[in-house]
Amino acid sequence: MRTRRAAISLTAVALAVSLAACGQSSTGGSEEKKSAGDATIGIAMPTKSSERWIADGNNMVEQFKKLGYKTNLQYGEDDVDQQVSQIENMITKGVDVLVVAAIDGKALSDVLKQAADQKIKVISYDRLILGTPNVDYYASFDNEKVGALQAGYLVEKLGLKDNSKPGPFNIELFAGSPDDNNTGYFFGGAMKVLQPFIDSKKLVVRSGQTKLDQVTTLRWDGGNAQRRMDDLLTKSYGSQKVDAVLSPYDGISIGILSALKSDGYGTAAKPYPLISGQDAEVASIKSIIAGQQTMTVYKDTRALAKQAVQMADAVLNDKKPEVNDTKTYNNGIKVVPSFLLNPVSVDKTNYQAVVVDSGYIKASDLS
Repeated sequence: MRTRRAAISLTAVALAVSLAACGQSSTGGSEEKKSAGDATIGIAMPTKSSERWIADGNNMVEQFKKLGYKTNLQYGEDDVDQQVSQIENMITKGVDVLVVAAIDGKALSDVLKQAADQKIKVISYDRLILGTPNVDYYASFDNEKVGALQAGYLVEKLGLKDNSKPGPFNIELFAGSPDDNNTGYFFGGAMKVLQPFIDSKKLVVRSGQTKLDQVTTLRWDGGNAQRRMDDLLTKSYGSQKVDAVLSPYDGISIGILSALKSDGYGTAAKPYPLISGQDAEVASIKSIIAGQQTMTVYKDTRALAKQAVQMADAVLNDKKPEVNDTKTYNNGIKVVPSFLLNPVSVDKTNYQAVVVDSGYIKASDLS
């Protein structure tokens, strides 16, 4: 009897050890599978109306798939409720990490609480998600530098830096969407450069619209920008001409150009003003080549996608993602650890080397 009991006891111990080992194997297997790509990444992008967001989404899908991960890519088409619903659906389907480029950075608190409850890590992509503790990391570009590059280019080409041209020069200011946190960074970076010249009257904003809440462009929409530029030309210019326009984004720049063309700009007697931009979209590079838009700020979305992929891969494998900024990006609740990439100024002189030779844009797309 004692022998039988001992045998049973040994069997029980062996079974317990076996189960524990199975449990460890299961956990390790799960982690191993995730590192090999058995996890699913939910990717929420704002809209397909901008080619850059299409490129961002495609770049991330491609890079995640190279690591073996499954992806669920959705576009909210600039509809906040639709994006929230898409993210809820991703959570329900059990994604392991969310990468979110928010349409409205302030509208995701509730849905990201659901993600946190399911222990789903959240990476804020390009646009910082605001007002929630449930965002873990942020991948973007140095957004203040974007604005500084745009404004610095205008100042240099107007000859204000070296006083090579007498001036004063008329300038109008545009900013991005009021619900995008990056808008403030872009505009703030630009105004640090422009404000001293506005104060000294070397730059004149004839409309008087110099505050951020006066110059925003809802949803970064080119049509909204065109309507505002039409209004500015009608009310503030008359026989005067615009010498420069601070535009934060290529789609807005194209809208501004449409208004200028309708007002007779683009001739020898009335040349286009200097016009900035951002994202190096094909239409704007073509416009730069044609001598219309003057410059854009190139942000390599392949590099940004790679950074987001590396962050997601790290958190799925219980590692800390690489960050290079732990002070700047406060979302109102917390400072979000960030990795910021460098933007590059592009104009007619260097677009070939920067965006074509690098493979970002095909030469055939510009013909």
